[in-house]
Amino acid sequence: MAVKIRMARHGAKKRPYYRVVVADGRMPRDGRYIEQVGRYNPLTNPKTIELDLEKIDEWISKGAQPSNTVAHLIDIVRTGATAPEKKQKVSKKQAAKAASSEE
Repeated sequence: MAVKIRMARHGAKKRPYYRVVVADGRMPRDGRYIEQVGRYNPLTNPKTIELDLEKIDEWISKGAQPSNTVAHLIDIVRTGATAPEKKQKVSKKQAAKAASSEE
């Protein structure tokens, strides 16, 4: 059985909220999981990352593989750094409006 540590998406449309779960690799993304080991909310400012590192380390020692995203979140929590913010893209209309207001 391939056990993975990955994120399960919850929340409304365009309002994502993630649970970090330990699940069998054959289960669907939001399907049955073995244990919940954390939460991640990208919509708050700053982003909220709550992980139980003791449980995660225990599962990794048993052979569970974290996904790339979860591995990145674990590194952020271990170093104590804040989650990097994505640059907001400005549409052409907004850029034109900002340029006209500056003049």
